[in-house]
Amino acid sequence: MALIVQKYGGTSVGSIERIRNVAERVAKFKMLGHQVVVVVSAMSGETNRLIALAKEINKEPDPRELDVLVSTGEQITIALLAMALKDLGLKAKSYTGWQIPMHTDGAFNKARLESIEETAIRADLGSGHVVVVAGFQGIDSANNITTLGRGGSDTTGVALAAALHADECQIYTDVDGVYTTDPRIVPEARKLNTVTFEEMLELASLGSKVLQIRSVEFAGKYKVKLRVLSSFEDEGEGTLITFEEDSMEQPVISGIAFNRDEAKLTILGVPDKPGVAGHILAPIADANIDVDMIVQNVGHDGTTDFSFTVHRSEMQKALEVLGMVKSAIGAREVIGDDKIAKVSLVGVGMRTHAGVASRMFKALAGENINIQMISTSEIKISVVVDDKYMELAVRTLHQAFELENETAAKAAGN
Repeated sequence: MALIVQKYGGTSVGSIERIRNVAERVAKFKMLGHQVVVVVSAMSGETNRLIALAKEINKEPDPRELDVLVSTGEQITIALLAMALKDLGLKAKSYTGWQIPMHTDGAFNKARLESIEETAIRADLGSGHVVVVAGFQGIDSANNITTLGRGGSDTTGVALAAALHADECQIYTDVDGVYTTDPRIVPEARKLNTVTFEEMLELASLGSKVLQIRSVEFAGKYKVKLRVLSSFEDEGEGTLITFEEDSMEQPVISGIAFNRDEAKLTILGVPDKPGVAGHILAPIADANIDVDMIVQNVGHDGTTDFSFTVHRSEMQKALEVLGMVKSAIGAREVIGDDKIAKVSLVGVGMRTHAGVASRMFKALAGENINIQMISTSEIKISVVVDDKYMELAVRTLHQAFELENETAAKAAGN
């Protein structure tokens, strides 16, 4: 008998029929003798509907009251799923985040989990119940309802699995696993049987939408065995996210991630002297703008050009900050470009195979795709390209590294 935590996203519980399907899936695990905790999101579209209601009242809703409002979406789902499970003859009990309780800090709309009191859940599991928990929410030290931000239900599921020492945390979504890249762009994309936590963390941070990055960080920190599965298919093992790395079998490149939500800021004619990067980036950090890739060109005539990327939605704010920085440091000009995209190769096999970068650059050059910026780590290479070439770049690299062929992919760096 195993203790399994299952998490179902909004599309998986998007209608009464789908909630019944989830109940039937949970019942199969229960019939096999497993203890099951189910974490659910709000029904698809419900959170957006609630936010829209709040904004009809006030364009900038009070963060505390917004958390009170949007947390009701998951409350609806847990009650309906518990009812569906009982309708199948199972014992079931639902819990909101504050009933458990799941303790968080006080950062409304983006709270972070601090601790979980799992005593009641363990008692219910011991008495044969399926426990249904609202994802995405908790309670702070002042008894305020808080929410964990978008994708927070994944984090709830992984955190519960860690607290309960579950045998496995299963993330059910509308795809049947982690693919070498998005099959909507590359139909030949292949589902991965396994992927390492390092790779999954990079893929999530670089644009892959399969798992929320905070949940992957949590799973890695607490060594939670994680599996991605489809809630719409009865068969299949999904993708296991593992800590183990077999260098003989591990592909050089496991996947290609991409992200259109980026913008590039360049400050031209910067005085080329020590400390100038700090003078540029400190005000950006003070404005709570996250910086991704950074490039400083080789200086000439006593000046240099400094470029970095931010989330596209923050470009205008960053331009305003740099406008003040330009005058303070004596730079010549500030320009912004929101027509860019980031494309990244990810694979732990890069550690033991040379030539990956040159192969990547050669493949892109063969399609006349210009590289604007480059960033690397031990297991990833990211490039910034013109947005209109993003899909072509993904398809080109997928073919160049033969990711559609598992055997070829393992030898791609040779």
